Amino acid sequence: MSASPEATSHGSGPVTGQLSGQLSGHEPRVQIPFDNSYARLPDRFYARHAPTPVAGPRLIKINSALAEELGIDPKALATREGLEILAGNRIPEGADPLAQAYAGHQFANFVPQLGDGRAILLGEVVDRRGNRRDIQLKGSGPTPFSRRGDGRAALGPVLREYLVSEAFASLGIPSTRALAAVTTGETVARETMLPGAVLTRIASSHIRVGTFQFFAARRDDIGIRLLADHVIERHYPDAASKPNRYRALLDAVIARQAALIARWMGVGCIHGVMNTDNMSVAGDTIDFGPCAFMDFYDPAQVYSSIDHRGRYAYANQPAIAGWNLARLAETLIPLLDADNDAAIAEGQSALDGYKLRFDAAYRDVLSAKLGFSDTRTGDAELAAALLDRMAAVGADFTGTWRLLNDIAAEDEHAQAAERAQIRLASIFPDADSFTDWLGRWRQRHAEDGSSPANRAEILRRANPLYIPRNHLIEEAIRAAVDNADFAPFEKLHEVLSAPFDERPGQERYTLPPGVGEVVHQTFCGT
Repeated sequence: MSASPEATSHGSGPVTGQLSGQLSGHEPRVQIPFDNSYARLPDRFYARHAPTPVAGPRLIKINSALAEELGIDPKALATREGLEILAGNRIPEGADPLAQAYAGHQFANFVPQLGDGRAILLGEVVDRRGNRRDIQLKGSGPTPFSRRGDGRAALGPVLREYLVSEAFASLGIPSTRALAAVTTGETVARETMLPGAVLTRIASSHIRVGTFQFFAARRDDIGIRLLADHVIERHYPDAASKPNRYRALLDAVIARQAALIARWMGVGCIHGVMNTDNMSVAGDTIDFGPCAFMDFYDPAQVYSSIDHRGRYAYANQPAIAGWNLARLAETLIPLLDADNDAAIAEGQSALDGYKLRFDAAYRDVLSAKLGFSDTRTGDAELAAALLDRMAAVGADFTGTWRLLNDIAAEDEHAQAAERAQIRLASIFPDADSFTDWLGRWRQRHAEDGSSPANRAEILRRANPLYIPRNHLIEEAIRAAVDNADFAPFEKLHEVLSAPFDERPGQERYTLPPGVGEVVHQTFCGT
């Protein structure tokens, strides 16, 4: 790859191509309306630290729609000045760069100090909707929390996070976002030497369960209170008016996590590394190193190369989220009540509600995936019966759920009926095993009473056609890393931007991997 900062970007898009205005002398200036609330917290919450400049930044992609949401001119980001900011070579006006401190349980083993080892929070902006958002550079060099690491990111993990985080956003699932990606003109040492890159990540915040654990491990009750008050003001303002604001905070975090995990389960997501330092208290999906979407349904599926015992397997995710929330509740004990026993009882009472919240959220997800306009007793059992049949034959998770769209359209469209029968035979070789379930499903639809058009819309919006399949991500990464070819990345990103809408000619993006294409492991990339 060229090391020239004037190099062209790769692929297509509204601000890709030649760096805007770089030869005209009339480049638009980058103006980012920073308002940095986290930097106003005490110094022990972070280490102020600037990104480490890179040799030859080169633009891969800018998310122009997201830039406009943030009140930033995407054309300005595509200039020489913008490229230098995105690479960490220039600090924009109003930024206050820092690496956040946090701790965490990693595969159930507590580490009292972790922190941002390869990420720098430039600052925060209040977007056009009034929401506060972090702007962070990931892969921007070592920090005081790097623990002998190089602080850099390889190109492959940056492209993976860009694709997967934006896919989550398009699926309507709360997630961090990708504002931009650049290559650095340098290499990083992993198993081999790989091209380096920097991702500009946007989040409602980067505060984690592990952030609370950092202060709890130091018995810093004042720090816990300051952090809790900051989170309430930023994410849960309604809690401030409750009789016990910290119990209300805990309840709110539990509710968001329950809803989030239910949404993950509905699209076959396996996060892969659900450590407490990777759980956002804002209820966003965060940190996508080994994150993967399941192809062939198996409740015990694991992709992460470091999850040797399957702790974070697909079916374990709801329980692990509950375990992580228990660790959060422990940190809040000093705030929940002056009496320790009463505080423990408050925390346990909140945690007791997690399973009820998750079960309710997951029932709603499954009812929608079945095409029902409401949730009724028996829907979860009906969905479980389908999942059992899928597990028995290793059916493609996404494709099977999407099949229901075609089956529902059978009576309306002969072409859909024929397509449904062909796909049904390919998924369930023994069609009789599916026939009895299909009868129960159709009976439930008859009881539902919604119109065919309404049913079709519910099914379409709940069952994506396109997901970031592992083999397609790997294909995009290999083309970029091996050949500096970003066209597969661009095409996959385009398809994933509208995951529910069928696109003629894009059938390959709907298919599970063929022989020789199956991805068995995903990696953290650190």
